[in-house]
Amino acid sequence: MSNQESLVVSIILPCRNEAKSIRLCLESVVTSDFPKGKLELLVVDGQSDDGTIEIVREFCARHPWIRLLTNARRITPAGMNVGIRSAAGKIVIRMDAHTVYPPDYVSKLVEWIERSKADNVGGVCATRPANQSAKAHAIAFALSHPWGVGDSHFRIGATAPKWVDTVPFGCYRREVFDKIGLYDEALVRNQDDELNHRLIKHGGRILLVPEIVSFYTARESLGKVWAMYYQYGYFKPLAVRRIGAVMTARQLVPATFVMSLVLTASLAHWSSTARVLFGAIVTAYVVLDVIVAFHAAFERDVRCGLWSVVVFPLIHISYGIGYLKGLLDFLILRKGEPLDPLAVPLSR
Repeated sequence: MSNQESLVVSIILPCRNEAKSIRLCLESVVTSDFPKGKLELLVVDGQSDDGTIEIVREFCARHPWIRLLTNARRITPAGMNVGIRSAAGKIVIRMDAHTVYPPDYVSKLVEWIERSKADNVGGVCATRPANQSAKAHAIAFALSHPWGVGDSHFRIGATAPKWVDTVPFGCYRREVFDKIGLYDEALVRNQDDELNHRLIKHGGRILLVPEIVSFYTARESLGKVWAMYYQYGYFKPLAVRRIGAVMTARQLVPATFVMSLVLTASLAHWSSTARVLFGAIVTAYVVLDVIVAFHAAFERDVRCGLWSVVVFPLIHISYGIGYLKGLLDFLILRKGEPLDPLAVPLSR
């Protein structure tokens, strides 16, 4: 018997109102080449009312290794905790309902976590457009380009396996949660980042393996992209408060950009220096944005390039505004729970 066949692997899939995407996701998991007798899929539903539950029950009826659990709190970290507590596996893999996984995805994760002795292993998340419109292609392009997401290697890719600060949809050793605790249920967003930072603080290691690839479908509208990145920004300061440190320098860049615009614009009426600085910041940003738009036009098409001129600043400004609001709420006013109505509802 191979080492993989001696392991039980638990996949945890939190979801809520994902009827449009969950069938493709589940079908991709069902085709996994990992031995089904050693695999369990726990779909943790957050009280969906759009037909998601009925789709999951279809799969449960055909595949006894798939189970449907209920997440009364509805949010992702609570769903993950329900799944972890119910998991039978020595290895726990987190999955996302808007993502499709190749047949060898699970087996490669298990192979690498055993080979590397890492505590968490993940792969590259390739972003696909939600549809064939130029706008959707621009959104997908922005979410996988360094100008949009910085040095986030799980989004922009890597040339070789490397130790990193976080990965999406991680593959964890079960004892990790016994050692560092479960997901922080105060974090509607950024819960994986916070958990992985906590893991590193406890001496754990996280490995990104570029040959392991999942295919994520991006948001289809600018409004949803704005809401998603506002939420990412808003909950970062709460994560900082929880762990007592800034997780990565890249999270500060959009907020610094937005704050510099606000400050220089506010002082421009009284200060020529502020006017010059404001103009310099705007000019530099526009130049860089247009350069990247030419790249998008060359790599995709002209319409995608034109849309990307809008998508990139939307990502940066929404994240920056969210971060500054979270900074006010969680680090200055020391609020305990999110009170911003835009931050609480998930953007799907």
